Amino acid sequence: MTTQVMENHTELFIKKKGIKRKHVYSILLDVFLWSYLFLVSYKIVYQKIILYLRYPEFNWSQPLVALALGIIVSGIFFVIPSFSIGKTVFRLFTGDAGLPWWKKPYAVFSVIMIIMTFVTGIYMTKASLTEFLSPSGLAGAKRIFTSLLTPNWAIFEDALFAAIETLYMALIATALAIPVAFLLSFFAARNLMSHTPVFMVVYSITRFILNMTRAIEPLVWAIIFSVWVGIGPFAGMLALCLHSVASLCKLYSEQIESIDEGPIEAMTATGAHPIQVIWFGVVPQVVLPFLSYTIYRWDINVRMATVIGLVGGGGIGTMLMQYQGLAKWNEVGLLVIVIAAIVWMMDYASAKIREAIK
Repeated sequence: MTTQVMENHTELFIKKKGIKRKHVYSILLDVFLWSYLFLVSYKIVYQKIILYLRYPEFNWSQPLVALALGIIVSGIFFVIPSFSIGKTVFRLFTGDAGLPWWKKPYAVFSVIMIIMTFVTGIYMTKASLTEFLSPSGLAGAKRIFTSLLTPNWAIFEDALFAAIETLYMALIATALAIPVAFLLSFFAARNLMSHTPVFMVVYSITRFILNMTRAIEPLVWAIIFSVWVGIGPFAGMLALCLHSVASLCKLYSEQIESIDEGPIEAMTATGAHPIQVIWFGVVPQVVLPFLSYTIYRWDINVRMATVIGLVGGGGIGTMLMQYQGLAKWNEVGLLVIVIAAIVWMMDYASAKIREAIK
């Protein structure tokens, strides 16, 4: 009886704590949205549309003032549940939405936010239909597309060898990334590393390093390695390999976190060593998804190998950059055809392989 009472008190405490946490998340969401609305309204509606400033000045006092106004308005509207979009979002997720969303007062706020976001995007990207349809622009586009559609086949042999170089860059980068990502993925899986504080520290450090590595695009890594080892396919391969390790490790670890815990618990109960548990309880459940992710990553690396060549990573991308810089659009047209053929063949082959291992 006493145990039941304690369990009821514990459950009630957790519920109360969860409600408080949801309130914090709700008001933070409200503060962000209102601050965003005030800042966008000032920068776009007032400075760009009303004052018609081409390049409005930016200083840190503007977002700080918007944040202060957002906090004030959020505090006022938070006591009115129907006007708090944060509270409404959490009600939608918990299945306690009440009236349909279009009958809620916050629906007007949501529509305004969407409209303001699109208006901001148009002004930030400086989209102009006049410039897009200008006579000089259309003449230039016609000249380029005419050259692209009449490729110069005299450089086909060089383009073919550069394409083969690109394929090998992607292949070696993927092959070197597989074992490293495979080992690190077990240290980046929360369900395997949450048993002791030491394991959690290792998990957090591993995740942090992988997230930082993945956040930097392969183009940036290619520039770094081009300075480090020189311009060429080696720099491109290193850039692809490093980014592939981080990306594959994320995919692998998330697959490990979604495995069935039954076999692991059964093996642990029989006294199996942790390495035996991983090898016989985890690996058999993830091997096929790992293969699928790996093939998909190789497909991505083939496409990316073409792009990083534009910054000195070697392969057919380097040729494309050279001819584009010289405005030799007929040669560029041939390179585009070769790149399109490579991408199509790789997409077809990877789809067939993934279909075969399912």
